[in-house]
Amino acid sequence: MSIKPSNLLFVLLYCFMISSCTAFRTVSPSTSEVIAATNPADQLRAQVVSFAQKQVGAKYQYAGRSPRGFDCSGLTYYVMKNHDVQLPSNSGMQSKEGRPIDPRKVRAGDLVFFKRSKLGGVFHVALVVSNGAEGIRVVHSTSSRGVIEENISQSTYWKPKIASARSVLP
Repeated sequence: MSIKPSNLLFVLLYCFMISSCTAFRTVSPSTSEVIAATNPADQLRAQVVSFAQKQVGAKYQYAGRSPRGFDCSGLTYYVMKNHDVQLPSNSGMQSKEGRPIDPRKVRAGDLVFFKRSKLGGVFHVALVVSNGAEGIRVVHSTSSRGVIEENISQSTYWKPKIASARSVLP
């Protein structure tokens, strides 16, 4: 039995496509990023995002740093602490940790900081879930709605207040 060269090429191409697809997985249904399963740094980012998303629905509590209640920096403190990343427990101090990055280039697991005015201090922090064509999705704790996931790029409240971003993960 002989196999035509064109059939062999088809079979090889098919096998390559199947094997290459298994090397990638998505972080979550709400994320457009594709993360290489073999890259430990990207795995950590995916784990951080997944853990943060599990906190959605927790109530807001001023100075709260546990699932019983979070404020914004308490949430990022708690999430990072559970992944062996030490952060201060207030947003102003967190805004000085890690590496500065362009807020338009944030990746899953990065932190975005907000100011009410250019000269004002940081008053809020959020953890990035994804950054794609649809905008930047974050998990954060708001005083009015507790821990939520939302697209800050489409928010008339949050978008103009984006001041900076930091990467505290490898």
